[in-house]
Amino acid sequence: MDLRRKLKSAIVDVRKMFRMFRKLDREAIAAHVITGSGIEVGGLHNPLRVPAGVRVQYVDRMPVEELRVHYPELAKRALIRVDIVDDGETLATIPDASQDFVIANHFLEHCENPLGALVAHQRVLKPGGILFLCVPDKRHTFDIRRRTTPYDHILRDFREGPVWSRRGHVLDWAEHVEEVRDPEKRERRADQLIAESYSIHYHVWTFEGLVEMLLRARNDAGLVLDFESFLLTEGEVVVVLRRRPA
Repeated sequence: MDLRRKLKSAIVDVRKMFRMFRKLDREAIAAHVITGSGIEVGGLHNPLRVPAGVRVQYVDRMPVEELRVHYPELAKRALIRVDIVDDGETLATIPDASQDFVIANHFLEHCENPLGALVAHQRVLKPGGILFLCVPDKRHTFDIRRRTTPYDHILRDFREGPVWSRRGHVLDWAEHVEEVRDPEKRERRADQLIAESYSIHYHVWTFEGLVEMLLRARNDAGLVLDFESFLLTEGEVVVVLRRRPA
């Protein structure tokens, strides 16, 4: 059986799993899988509600005061405290195998190097630790007019770094999300977004593309994360992965 047939079979199996979790929400799943102490990356105004007794430290790339300046659209929202200022794609200040869980909701699509981010999140997890992801399905968001990011593109970002693709993603965002139709204005808008390091959706997935990436990354990026549970809602896919025991 070739890889494509294996992926198709795995996706069918995952769809069967969704039927069991369809009526749940992300907090209900978290209540069953989140224990101990860990981190949430990019919680902003919508951190995950976790069970009583669970200890969470919140990670973001800026302190709250700078986040408010960077995201004026969140001016009227309460933002969760930032305990650790760090790049959520690398988690350079977080020791290896130190966390019972990593929560990254609506974060992976903002990563320029999603496979690199998954590797970093895996690195800080203890054996048996949980990676809790929520990823928007582009068919139900403002990304609907954008092309799904092919896996080969994501793999190249991982192997070569994302500089080669950055401007293309930003131009695509300006055209299809911000609807900047004029080519010259679009180029200027891209310059502005890059200069501000504004956190756009660099990559977009459907459910099938997300599952393909997670499966193929086992070989290409050395992931040792097994599927624990799933939830498919109208706008997002919730994926719970568990790091294999040592």
